[in-house]
Amino acid sequence: PGDKKLEPLKYAKVAMEASVSRKKVECCILGTTSLLHHCLEKGVGAAFVLKDVGVLLIRGSRVQMRFYLDFLQKVTGETIQDRATLKALQQLDMLVSREVPVTSLSFPGRVIVFPK
Repeated sequence: PGDKKLEPLKYAKVAMEASVSRKKVECCILGTTSLLHHCLEKGVGAAFVLKDVGVLLIRGSRVQMRFYLDFLQKVTGETIQDRATLKALQQLDMLVSREVPVTSLSFPGRVIVFPK
């Protein structure tokens, strides 16, 4: 919808940047999308840990992304030290600490860490 054009994923480029074979990239991406589809279809809880970014949580039909503070600071280009801003991010449930065990964030299910 809305004039958005989908572009095919360039497996060869991803493989080159990750220093792995194209076949391995395809298998990883297809395996991940298959697992994600299964979790969403069956309502199985899962936590996808995206290294240096945060955690994508799936609980039934609810999907939520929580970010590491240093990632948000890198994206915004400024240090977030203002207590009001930090409190707002916490109240919006957008932050996750690297010290918190991922298993405590999700219901019993799967925890997947990227990149492997």
